[in-house]
Amino acid sequence: MTMGLLITIGAIFVLIILSAFFSGSETALTALSRARIYELERRGDKRALIAGRLIEARERLIGALLLGNNLVNILASALATGLFLKYFGEIGVFYATAVMTTIVLVFAEIMPKTYAIVRTERMALAVATPVKICVALFAPITAAIQIFVRKTLALFGANIDAHQEVLSAHEVLRGAIDLHHKEGGVVKDDRDMLGGILQLRDLEVSEVMIHRTNMQSLEADKPIEEIVADVLKSGYTRIPLWQDEPDNIIGVLHAKNLLRALNEVKGDLSKINIIDLCTDPWFVPETTSAPDQLTAFLTRKEHFALVVDEYGEVMGLITLEDILEEIVGEIADEHDVDTSGIEQQPDGSIKVEGTLPIRDLNRAMGWQLPDEETTTIAGLVIHEAQTIPEPGQVFTFYGFKFEVLKRQRNQLTALLIRPS
Repeated sequence: MTMGLLITIGAIFVLIILSAFFSGSETALTALSRARIYELERRGDKRALIAGRLIEARERLIGALLLGNNLVNILASALATGLFLKYFGEIGVFYATAVMTTIVLVFAEIMPKTYAIVRTERMALAVATPVKICVALFAPITAAIQIFVRKTLALFGANIDAHQEVLSAHEVLRGAIDLHHKEGGVVKDDRDMLGGILQLRDLEVSEVMIHRTNMQSLEADKPIEEIVADVLKSGYTRIPLWQDEPDNIIGVLHAKNLLRALNEVKGDLSKINIIDLCTDPWFVPETTSAPDQLTAFLTRKEHFALVVDEYGEVMGLITLEDILEEIVGEIADEHDVDTSGIEQQPDGSIKVEGTLPIRDLNRAMGWQLPDEETTTIAGLVIHEAQTIPEPGQVFTFYGFKFEVLKRQRNQLTALLIRPS
């Protein structure tokens, strides 16, 4: 071989290595977890600090890597074409195209990118410093290209903002959690809990509260003996007390205060004034967000509030436990009655109560029924049917069949759900 031939082959070999470097670096740095890099930066890793700065200027990074990759690929192809033309004549163009396409595809694209995907963090940290140098060298050219690209896209109505986030941070976290659960890295209970924390910010107390139709309350004017019996049967520690009419809540009775009073009077119920034992009711608007209500509970050191609408009418009640259950799932103790409202049938269908919240069914079954418009399963069926169905009617939407089993007045009390 002549010296010129050896130099050309050596130059092509070096250019292919550089192409592999640019391709692998692009994949590694764009696929790198920003959260992981932040953690490494916090620990003082200097390479992670460089990688983090590169990722922050993602458009400039990709522009420099693509520019470098195209330069070396075109130059390598040009050298190979000249070499093949010299030895094979005009047909050498086809030989050069076939050989260089194979070499570039296998050794400069697939292999480095595959390695970068498998060893993302290791490769990203390894190439951070040389990539930083390349980005600095190509900065004037990439800046000009970015301006040209943005101006061109603007002509078609596409205004590009380098700092624009397509997804919010919460949406990114939700997507990551769901992906890891799908791939088996996160178990369902953990997925539900993490997802519950993220979903809490989208909820209002009206979506979490116990509705007034399911709310237990006591009449203040009833005989004290009956009130004590009702408190013992209720299974709750805090119960609203009303006078004259159910909407006129005058206080909240705590079972501990009642027990303490009974002890002080040695069981003589005639000496107890039930109203004196009550605490003042705390009313909150139904539009209060769940996180704000959670903060208010912690600030006031209270666990119980009554929810009212814009007209001041009582809509239901909300407790600290109700909000926490949105995160950790159902919290039950030895006094709770099983009210899950979900029954698995032998044929694979699901029997549910109409008042069952859609979120609870989604969490239990891993479904994704929408809960933006309505809160309960019955509400969802009525919303989609645009009427109040009769027992026996079947509706199909969102990939499921909903059969109405029971109806009490205008309320759907039981439904059967099966995949359609």
